[in-house]
Amino acid sequence: MCTNILIHTQLEGAGFGRKGWFPVTRANVTYDHPFHIDLEHAVTVDFVDEAGGLDARVGVELTVASARALAEALLAACAEAEAYESGGAARG
Repeated sequence: MCTNILIHTQLEGAGFGRKGWFPVTRANVTYDHPFHIDLEHAVTVDFVDEAGGLDARVGVELTVASARALAEALLAACAEAEAYESGGAARG
């Protein structure tokens, strides 16, 4: 069965790769056959600088459960950061 889910989002940030730090301008999130983990399918997140070519890319392959846990952790961190920035107390 061919599964090919691909979602793009524009980003503003930085990543660390083979040649050091580079701008991160986009994330490509896929659900497809992984290259490095022994699963039939995985969620892959590629953080890329579209102008930087292959040297400006960091890829991560995750199980679906791990991808969900990461998404939940990101949302929790954003909620705490927003609370902190608005004058509330952050955990720490």
